Amino acid sequence: MFDITSRNLYLCAPLRDDLADFVVSALKGGVDVLQIRDKTADAKTIIQYSREIRKITKDFGVPFIINDRPDIAIEVEADGVHLGQEDIPVSLARKIFPEAIIGLSTHGDKELKASLSEDVDYISAGPIVPTPTKPGRPGVGQTYADKASKLSPKPVFVTGGIQPSQINDLVSVGIRHFVVVRYLTLSEDPYKAARLLREAINQALGI
Repeated sequence: MFDITSRNLYLCAPLRDDLADFVVSALKGGVDVLQIRDKTADAKTIIQYSREIRKITKDFGVPFIINDRPDIAIEVEADGVHLGQEDIPVSLARKIFPEAIIGLSTHGDKELKASLSEDVDYISAGPIVPTPTKPGRPGVGQTYADKASKLSPKPVFVTGGIQPSQINDLVSVGIRHFVVVRYLTLSEDPYKAARLLREAINQALGI
């Protein structure tokens, strides 16, 4: 299994016609964790796209995560699954997929506290600002993300509108891991966008 603690730049990508080319560009630019997350696609379509992406992530040595569905993750030989608060329990996902990387979304103090006793490899905290990728969910603010990073013994990946200009401020309060969606998915040059994020993270963390 991959050591998720050494990973800093996590891309959640929806399905798209140019998915393979997009993923290659993002990984070349410095993305070091990839999740397929598409709430509208059916299982068959997700599996079809994911088989190709699995090959790419193997070539790059990057963990490949499937959102919500451990059954699909097993089918496509992914490295793990990311669960939301409304998905199956972590304990069940662990039984189904014992060697997986398992991540869990948290959005507030109660969920954060519960996550501390879960058999997960990382949690996500956010979104720190409202985002179209999480419709109807208010931003939790940087304070919560900072609190989660300090309390959780597992890596905490912060979500919500992450851009290079934010990295220094987030790192200054103890945040080390970042999830990005729109900054890359809406970019006309995902390689360049990923490179800018990677450079900002490396500089802020001194790596």
